[in-house]
Amino acid sequence: MPGKVAGPPTERFNVAYIDPDGSEIRRPLSEAWAVRFESVMPVRGFHSYKGQRHLPGLWWSSTVGGHIGYESWLERDHVMLLDFDPLVTALSSQPFWLFWAAENGKGISHAPDYFARRQDGSAIVVDCRPADRRKPRDWVKFEATQKACDLLGWEFQLVGMPDPTLVANVRWLAGYRHPRHRLEPVASTLRNVFTESRPMMDGAGLAGDPIAVLPVLFHLLWQHELAVDLSVPLHAASLVSPEVA
Repeated sequence: MPGKVAGPPTERFNVAYIDPDGSEIRRPLSEAWAVRFESVMPVRGFHSYKGQRHLPGLWWSSTVGGHIGYESWLERDHVMLLDFDPLVTALSSQPFWLFWAAENGKGISHAPDYFARRQDGSAIVVDCRPADRRKPRDWVKFEATQKACDLLGWEFQLVGMPDPTLVANVRWLAGYRHPRHRLEPVASTLRNVFTESRPMMDGAGLAGDPIAVLPVLFHLLWQHELAVDLSVPLHAASLVSPEVA
C-alpha cells in the first residue's frame, strides 16, 4: 500500500465516506491512504424513479460475494469487467465524496463511480462517462480527481464505452459466475481435457454431456482457470486453453 502523503498539495482536498458501521467520516486527503475504501458503504443511493434516463441496479459480484450498485448500464458493464479482472480482489461503488475549492473559493464535490483494490495492494478509482457526454464542468471534476489520486499513488481511470464484443462475451460468462456452477468432478475433468488447446465443444464433449458440462466450463472461464480469446465472439470452435499464470 502506498505510504502516507504529506505536505501542502493535499490540503486543498478532503474526503468523506461512510464506514461499514454506517458512520459518516470526513478527513483530509492526506489521511485517506489508510482507509479501506473497497469496504466502505456507498455515499449515495441508487434510486429509481419514473422517467429517469439511466437504469440503476445491483450487480452481484463474485469478487466480493455481494451486491455492488450501479447508476447506468455503462457503469454496470464496467463493474462487470472489474468483477471479471483476476487482479482485482475487492471493489466498492460510490466510495467517497471528494471536496475541494475552485480558484474563486466556491466549493466543489465529486463522487467517483468505483474503487477497486488489486492483489498487490494498489488502488484504482474509476469514473464512467461516454466520451460524447463529458462537459467542461465534468472535466473540472475528473481532472481534480486525477490530481487527488496522483497524490495518493492511486490509478485513476476515466472510462467510456467498452469494446462491445468483449462486453458481450464477458456478460455471457457472467451468467455462470456464481460458485454453484463449480461442480466436481466435472471441473477437474475439464481442466484435464484442456491441458492443451482444443475447440470448446470438442473439449466439452470429451468431458461428458455438453448440456451438463458447458455451465461448468463457462464458470472456469469466468474464474480464469481456463482461457479463451474474448476479442472475438465466442462460438463452438473457440479455442480453450489452460490459463497461463
